[in-house]
Amino acid sequence: MCGIVGYMGHRKAQDVLMEGLARLEYRGYDSAGLSILEKDGFQTMKAKGRLKNLETLLAQHPLEGHLGIGHTRWATHGEPSNLNAHPHSSENGSVLVVHNGIIENYAALRSELKAGGVHFQSDTDTEVIPNLIAAELSSGQDFLTAVRSAVGRLKGSFALGVVCSSHPEELVALRKDSPLIIGVGEGETFIASDVPAILRFTDQVLYLNDLEFAHITADGLKVFDAEGASVPWTTQKITWSAEQAEKGGYDHYTLKEIYEQPKALRDTMAGRMVPGAAIELGDIAFTKEALQKLQRISIVACGTAYHAGLAGKKALEALTRIPVETEVASEFRYQDPILDENSLVVVISQSGETADTLAVLREAKQKGARVLAITNVVGSSIAREAQDVFYTWAGPEIGVASTKAYLTQLVAMYTLALYFAQTLGTLSEDEIEDYKAALLSLPDQVEETLKLAPLVEEMAKPIAKVSDVYFLGRGMDNVTATEASLKLKELTYIHSESYPGGELKHGPIALIEEGTIVLCPLTQGALLEKMISNLKEVHTRGARIFAITTQAHASVVSPEAETLLVVPDTLDLLTPVLAVVPCQLLAYYVSLAKGFDVDKPRNLAKSVTVE
Repeated sequence: MCGIVGYMGHRKAQDVLMEGLARLEYRGYDSAGLSILEKDGFQTMKAKGRLKNLETLLAQHPLEGHLGIGHTRWATHGEPSNLNAHPHSSENGSVLVVHNGIIENYAALRSELKAGGVHFQSDTDTEVIPNLIAAELSSGQDFLTAVRSAVGRLKGSFALGVVCSSHPEELVALRKDSPLIIGVGEGETFIASDVPAILRFTDQVLYLNDLEFAHITADGLKVFDAEGASVPWTTQKITWSAEQAEKGGYDHYTLKEIYEQPKALRDTMAGRMVPGAAIELGDIAFTKEALQKLQRISIVACGTAYHAGLAGKKALEALTRIPVETEVASEFRYQDPILDENSLVVVISQSGETADTLAVLREAKQKGARVLAITNVVGSSIAREAQDVFYTWAGPEIGVASTKAYLTQLVAMYTLALYFAQTLGTLSEDEIEDYKAALLSLPDQVEETLKLAPLVEEMAKPIAKVSDVYFLGRGMDNVTATEASLKLKELTYIHSESYPGGELKHGPIALIEEGTIVLCPLTQGALLEKMISNLKEVHTRGARIFAITTQAHASVVSPEAETLLVVPDTLDLLTPVLAVVPCQLLAYYVSLAKGFDVDKPRNLAKSVTVE
């Protein structure tokens, strides 16, 4: 997730672009840059780090032009650096592009362009785009047609702003699966990834559809489809405040990020998992022999990431039959772990800076183990030091309590397990295709699950009034219960405990009394009867039962629950992705009902960088 801005009009472009980037910095803050048309052509300024670094450069060398594009980056390909910062240009310097999204076939396009003599400066997927456009321009096409032709070769998700030194009075913008809006003012036009970037200047906005091209000139705005046909357009008036706009119209970042989960899942699987094709993990490569030599896999993490590891353990063992242990990093690092060259350590960290997890990574490498990191931040300490890195493309997560990062970590673990099974041959091709189809269906199913929000909001009202809540689950549902309990603690400060259903009679049942709230995910077909028995045990002792189940099991579970939340059917192994979504919503709405700061819960920090 990155932020794009662009401007053509009567104002000083630098001021408009920097205002827009400041409003979009929540979308990315690894680096920033802009290109503005001056008398001698487009001048580009870039700076690694926060936007203030770019501001310092521009204070020393201000740009006066009235046409330009800008970008604030959340790194996906290539670590944060001046070279990898946007805008990116063609090798001849004529075409400049800002990009939000992922180009899935960039490696093939890069190889083709290299074979044609193009030299690349960055490690990004974006740099292929201006070079493709420059190649089309060299064949004599006009600017808009050249952009359309080049875009026709791209696979993935992208929103683009494009300018060209040989067409100095034109700006082309387009989108496919990534957000982009057009702002229209008196004698001026804006492009941006989101409304807050332009709200200071105009409240009239056009929302582009996929593969619609905005052609902006001094004469105004025209919109075309992928075939070049003109598209009629009208603007909508924005009535949000600037703060509301920054959050996409949501009241809190946490809620916004819960609703961003379908896209985060799609982006994390993009290019890695395609029906009918082998799973590809980029630079991550394990041979069958290397996997067969593994005596154990250790998954090590903290907090929510640790819970993703619990699901990963079950998935890896089920699909590969390799022994897996899941450990809390702060414990694992102090127990002199038994690791050697036949060990694989998988560390999971949203920020890539978690202190205990980083310490485990370093010790594991010293002992000769191979370390694979799952992280959301390119160029983070963990990403730099691990031998292998699986990036989760969740984009920036502003809310302290992790939501979309957790779902992408789950999908990363499933993808890794399936890749290992593919390499080892522990699953047939048909079985792998079944899992891939189920995984690729999850984004749409999460969207369907989010429709439960009104019911969850009602369910939150009685829960907001209690001081204790208990979660029960078996198998993969125990993973969901564990994460759900943590989310409720983090956001609501309600005492919450999670127990495996089979442990109920080994002590926890003593806590159940009249009116006790018990929440239970029940999605595992093979364990359903056992779990129903647990529900009956707590119900007879006066518990109020709130349950989550799948469509296939709803009729069986419904008689046992005061409130039932039904999620779509999927493979039992994958249910944590769906079942946790109502739990995230529940924690959000309970926190709201109690009047707490949802985005910044007390005593918590986004990244724990101390022991």
